[in-house]
Amino acid sequence: MLALLARTGAPGRQIVWGGTRIRRITLQWIALSLAAAALLAWLFSTSLAARLFDWELALGTFTRLRWSWICLSFIPIFGTYYGRALRWAVFLKPLKPQPSIPRLLSATVVGFTAITLFGRPGEFVRPYLIARKESVPLSSQLAAWALERLFDLLMALLVFAFALTRVHSSGMQVGAKLSWVLAAGGRAAGAAGLGVLVTLLCLRHFADPVRRRVLSALHHLPEKRYRRIEHFFDSVVEGVRSTRSDGAMIAVFLYSLAEWILICACYWCLARGFQGLVNLSLIDVLILMGFISFGSVIQIPGVGGGMQVMSVLVLTELFRVRVELASSFALLLWILTFVAIVPAGLFLGLKEGLDWHSLRRLGREATSE
Repeated sequence: MLALLARTGAPGRQIVWGGTRIRRITLQWIALSLAAAALLAWLFSTSLAARLFDWELALGTFTRLRWSWICLSFIPIFGTYYGRALRWAVFLKPLKPQPSIPRLLSATVVGFTAITLFGRPGEFVRPYLIARKESVPLSSQLAAWALERLFDLLMALLVFAFALTRVHSSGMQVGAKLSWVLAAGGRAAGAAGLGVLVTLLCLRHFADPVRRRVLSALHHLPEKRYRRIEHFFDSVVEGVRSTRSDGAMIAVFLYSLAEWILICACYWCLARGFQGLVNLSLIDVLILMGFISFGSVIQIPGVGGGMQVMSVLVLTELFRVRVELASSFALLLWILTFVAIVPAGLFLGLKEGLDWHSLRRLGREATSE
């Protein structure tokens, strides 16, 4: 990432492609993702091996759903993209006091489409498009993306911690020992959330002093490498500048909270659509969200992977849902949270004349750095 930040300053500057090292690290990233996906697939297959999969039941599930609730779930999930655009506008204000919400929304929709089509390397398409559309340095938007991820991680940990500490009031069918382990995991997640919060506060108040101390300690490095590191820290400081005011910090936190409320509403509507087949309380939904938020990190281009397997494992092993019903639930959840936005993203991409091959290449090389 350091090299990418060093090579992508002002908008319009040429982005350098290629390189043996880039290809090697990209292959390592792909291998790691495939290994993680293989592990989840093995866990799923061992769980499935003990059961006979009833395809008739799985397909028949879709005729018994309450489709009005399924359709309703599209409203909150589409609302999350607008909420993300509003939150990113706060990150942009130090560089662009009046950012364009429609342009941010378009970049957000295209960016999440890229994640679905290209896997996790597509994450970097969104900051690239925002930098281009708003005429700001790409490095600042990569720093804003990292800051956004910290806020999302904070919210995921808080939701997970709250849900797991309420295991005794959920529909999870676990013994006393596993219940204690999950409750302890909830407290650990809460402690991790506190650590993320401390990190955010440190970035807010101590980014400049840390930058000066680190650069002072590295003055002996070769000039070229030192300038790259200096540029990286300048970008980080620039990216966190938006959270230095109390109003901006509160706004970002509230947008993040609203984001996760909308995600929860989507899950809840889906659960209501499965009422009578998969019975989940609000606490159950929060627990499922917590597990899936970490399982979805493994994203195989075009097919997802991590979130579907994690959904099935949690529903079958913790909530004792039949694997056929769990598979149907996981499939619809993946369509709602990843696939549903793809048509809109493709339309906007074609409308703006985007070169999807170049965007895919940008995402891969950004990740490899």
